[in-house]
Amino acid sequence: MTVLDIKDLCVDFRTEGGRIEALKQVSLSVPANRIVGVVGESGCGKSTLINAILGLLADNGEVSSGRILFEDGQDLAQLDRPGMRGLRGLKIATVFQDPMGALNPVLSVGRQMRDIQYRSGLSRREKDARSLAMLRKVRIPDPERRLAQFPHELSGGMKQRIAIAMALMMEPSLLIADEPTTALDATLEVVIIELLKELQGQIGCSVLFISHHLGVIAELCDEMIVMYAGEVVESGSTRDIFHNARHPYTRKLMACDPARLSRREPRLPTIPGTLPDLRRRPTGCVFKPRCERADAVCDTTPPDAVIGGGHIARCWHADAPHSMETRP
Repeated sequence: MTVLDIKDLCVDFRTEGGRIEALKQVSLSVPANRIVGVVGESGCGKSTLINAILGLLADNGEVSSGRILFEDGQDLAQLDRPGMRGLRGLKIATVFQDPMGALNPVLSVGRQMRDIQYRSGLSRREKDARSLAMLRKVRIPDPERRLAQFPHELSGGMKQRIAIAMALMMEPSLLIADEPTTALDATLEVVIIELLKELQGQIGCSVLFISHHLGVIAELCDEMIVMYAGEVVESGSTRDIFHNARHPYTRKLMACDPARLSRREPRLPTIPGTLPDLRRRPTGCVFKPRCERADAVCDTTPPDAVIGGGHIARCWHADAPHSMETRP
């Protein structure tokens, strides 16, 4: 069963400088009870993808084509605002990057956790009991006291765990986690990853996990999607991509991971060049201007080469050997 199935999604933004193609023919799926990671450098379209799914695009943005099919085939791209409000928080929940921005600073934790259950039909006492049980699940110490506290009285790690508890309160079918560990230190990052894996197993929901951190993706996700300039350039199981990446961008992105360095370097590795101007996309392969293997065939749109076992790379040279080295 597939909880989320996105087919050829295109999202455009109208600006004074012209129309920006933020997402172009993005296709991906999130199977039931699986964790799918989306990775890519800043500006690749991760946040736009989330906002398109949630129906939260800015006023100048629009889904120009494609479908976002949820659970029983309901197309979220065609759903009106009341319909989306009926799904958000109930069937589709989100954990945002900044827990302080996600929590209301003038309301107590207990009040916010009670308010998010407004569609449950439970009494106030039942809602409070459920909130307390959820805080225990996310391992908040002294949960009775925390319900009476305000967000500014809590640490960053506690606020993020409370945000996770609130997102999972209604046991959604799909949890979207938007870089939930970015604002945390390394120790807390490990705690949050373990917590997400444990809760996902208990609730049985699917997770779409957005991150730029390859180590987190490797530790948490069953499958992964690699995005570049608003396109999916490679997808497959996390193990297959980490051990046998086929798109040049994926390989260069992995080579930039400091954890892969075998010795101290005066400069961290980078990918030469810059992201293309999405108002004027290059013809053919979108990664062509930064790819050292680009040739004449790359002037035409590359196919989605099937590597096997669900592993796909959008590249003319997906079957050719590549170097993992990236110039610093």
